[in-house]
Amino acid sequence: QVQLVESGGGLVQAGGSLRLSCAASGRTFVTNAMGWFRQGPGKEREFVAAINWSGDSTYYADSVKGRFTISRDNAKNTVYLQMNGLKPEDTAVYYCAARQGMAALTSEYRYDYWGQGTQVAVSS
Repeated sequence: QVQLVESGGGLVQAGGSLRLSCAASGRTFVTNAMGWFRQGPGKEREFVAAINWSGDSTYYADSVKGRFTISRDNAKNTVYLQMNGLKPEDTAVYYCAARQGMAALTSEYRYDYWGQGTQVAVSS
């Protein structure tokens, strides 16, 4: 089992920045690929970003490419999502996820463990 706890959400004005953190505990974190997903009001959960076990391979949704950066610190068992240039349409609950595999994937169905989520609200 892997337990995931997100933090760093909040309310920010459009154009602002936030950094989300996801702290992992339990089974080894180093060999897990990690992902961030989000669910906006009245919307389905969608992929945001993913990173492989070593941190040298990342993927992004087109809607966040160039604005968001995913990274990880295996020594701290933590994955981050740096969000710059935030837009009102980025408003959502952001979820951290881990999978029992090293490769970063974009499908939520390939992830085995999920955090409780952290709310991000962007005002115009």
